[in-house]
Amino acid sequence: MARNTRTENQLLRRKLEDFMAQARQNERKLRRFQSLELHLIGLHSLYDLIKAILYPDYATFKWDMVTLVLLDPEYEIQRILEEAHIDLEQHPTLMFASEPAELETLYPHSLFPTLSAYRPRQHARLFVPGSPRPASVALLPLVRHGRLIGSLNIGSHTDTRFIKGVRTDFFEHLGGVVAICLENAVNHERLKRQGLTDTLTAVNNRRFFDQRLGEEVAHAIREQQPLSCLLLDIDHFKQINDRYGHQMGDRVLMEVASLIRAQMRGNDVLARYGGEEFAALLSQTCNAAAMEVAERIRGSIAARGFGLERDAPGFGVTISIGIATLDPGSLDQTHPVSGEFLVGQADKALYDAKAGGRNRVISSGNMQLDGEWLVAG
Repeated sequence: MARNTRTENQLLRRKLEDFMAQARQNERKLRRFQSLELHLIGLHSLYDLIKAILYPDYATFKWDMVTLVLLDPEYEIQRILEEAHIDLEQHPTLMFASEPAELETLYPHSLFPTLSAYRPRQHARLFVPGSPRPASVALLPLVRHGRLIGSLNIGSHTDTRFIKGVRTDFFEHLGGVVAICLENAVNHERLKRQGLTDTLTAVNNRRFFDQRLGEEVAHAIREQQPLSCLLLDIDHFKQINDRYGHQMGDRVLMEVASLIRAQMRGNDVLARYGGEEFAALLSQTCNAAAMEVAERIRGSIAARGFGLERDAPGFGVTISIGIATLDPGSLDQTHPVSGEFLVGQADKALYDAKAGGRNRVISSGNMQLDGEWLVAG
């Protein structure tokens, strides 16, 4: 009897020791997750947040690979990052989905983390092609207001690291924090843009353009890449307002802005410069390429019928465009380069386009150094 009691006590003691060891392990794990979550919450830059998510300290978590898929149907997040001169190709573990269905197939039964063995047909597209495959994966749905906004995917080379049936409390909490932080960061970027956006045309305003001008010039010089500036002015816009009314004039401005935007890349800068005038900055674009873009813009507007309604005949609109290009390779790097000078040269070319009959593209060429002054060549 005494022996049985002693044996039972030993078993109970071992169970208690195992329980305490598991509790200490869970406490350490909780501290690691809390430390990461607090770090994420303290970040306000979208790019800094994404980096912190994608590249956690390996010594702390020992995750062999981490990828992030974000729903971005309107290219908004990618445009934010590209406008900050983030080279997305340098971050292949950051991926984007253009349709909600691309994410929904990952979580067909519930919006809870999924732990399982790696399945190539289901998981291959979540990890970087050509990199070693994980043996087991943890997929964390990023959910806001009942809808998927992304998926955080963690891989391990150990097949027993993430297995079905293991509790996912920590992962659930981490996924919720990551989703909130991402939503807040994107909303923060949107708020910044609202103060820098023209309310009528929904493109950037003059303040935004002036802010980006210096940044784009500095980036062009640092990367030794050309930067082209376009100034675009709707021809005879006052006559449109006088003949068809200011409401129609506003519609023309909105449609012209849309037509210009359609011919530009996502990372190009377009702003309403004032009145019926727009300004654009085309990064990594030589003068000849800028001329091609400008001609496409001019042609698309000239071919468009405006004001087409049931009882009103349509009318045509044309636009004049002036171009100037900064080519850092042709400049003395010790000489200060002014973004205002670049815009000024584009403005002179625009004046020549207006004086030459309108509905045309004129380029002042590349900015060159002539003695102590920058001039257009």
